[in-house]
Amino acid sequence: MQMTFDVICEAALKLPENERLALISRLEDTLPPEDVTMSVDDPRLLEELDRRFNDGSELIPWSEVRAKE
Repeated sequence: MQMTFDVICEAALKLPENERLALISRLEDTLPPEDVTMSVDDPRLLEELDRRFNDGSELIPWSEVRAKE
Protein backbone atom coordinates (compact mmCIF):
# COMPACT_ATOMS: atom_id res chain seq x y z
CA MET A 1 0.00 0.00 0.00
CA GLN A 2 1.38 3.40 -0.98
CA MET A 3 1.41 5.90 1.85
CA THR A 4 -0.47 9.02 0.79
CA PHE A 5 -0.29 12.37 2.51
CA ASP A 6 -3.73 11.87 4.06
CA VAL A 7 -2.86 8.39 5.37
CA ILE A 8 0.35 9.70 6.92
CA CYS A 9 -1.47 12.64 8.52
CA GLU A 10 -4.19 10.41 9.96
CA ALA A 11 -1.56 8.08 11.41
CA ALA A 12 0.38 11.02 12.86
CA LEU A 13 -2.74 12.41 14.52
CA LYS A 14 -3.23 9.10 16.34
CA LEU A 15 0.19 9.31 17.97
CA PRO A 16 0.50 10.33 21.63
CA GLU A 17 1.19 14.02 22.20
CA ASN A 18 4.89 13.56 23.03
CA GLU A 19 5.42 11.58 19.80
CA ARG A 20 3.55 14.18 17.74
CA LEU A 21 5.82 16.88 19.20
CA ALA A 22 8.89 14.78 18.40
CA LEU A 23 7.61 14.31 14.84
CA ILE A 24 7.10 18.06 14.43
CA SER A 25 10.62 18.72 15.67
CA ARG A 26 12.10 16.09 13.40
CA LEU A 27 10.26 17.42 10.33
CA GLU A 28 11.20 20.99 11.18
CA ASP A 29 14.87 19.95 11.30
CA THR A 30 14.62 18.94 7.63
CA LEU A 31 13.55 22.42 6.49
CA PRO A 32 16.01 25.11 5.45
CA PRO A 33 16.37 27.94 7.94
CA GLU A 34 14.02 30.77 7.15
CA ASP A 35 15.46 34.26 7.14
CA VAL A 36 12.66 36.37 8.59
CA THR A 37 14.72 39.47 9.21
CA MET A 38 14.38 42.35 6.82
CA SER A 39 16.76 45.25 6.58
CA VAL A 40 15.47 48.79 6.19
CA ASP A 41 17.58 48.79 3.02
CA ASP A 42 15.62 45.85 1.61
CA PRO A 43 13.18 47.05 -1.07
CA ARG A 44 10.88 44.15 -0.17
CA LEU A 45 10.35 45.73 3.27
CA LEU A 46 9.18 48.99 1.73
CA GLU A 47 6.91 47.10 -0.66
CA GLU A 48 5.39 45.16 2.24
CA LEU A 49 4.89 48.31 4.31
CA ASP A 50 3.24 50.05 1.36
CA ARG A 51 1.03 47.01 0.75
CA ARG A 52 -0.09 46.92 4.38
CA PHE A 53 -0.72 50.66 4.49
CA ASN A 54 -2.79 50.57 1.30
CA ASP A 55 -4.71 47.32 1.86
CA GLY A 56 -7.84 49.14 3.00
CA SER A 57 -7.77 47.81 6.54
CA GLU A 58 -8.72 50.10 9.33
CA LEU A 59 -5.66 51.63 10.94
CA ILE A 60 -5.29 51.03 14.68
CA PRO A 61 -3.58 53.71 16.75
CA TRP A 62 -0.43 52.54 18.53
CA SER A 63 -1.96 53.53 21.89
CA GLU A 64 -4.74 50.95 21.36
CA VAL A 65 -2.26 48.27 20.40
CA ARG A 66 -0.19 48.98 23.53
CA ALA A 67 -3.33 48.96 25.71
CA LYS A 68 -4.14 45.41 24.61
CA GLU A 69 -0.80 44.05 25.92
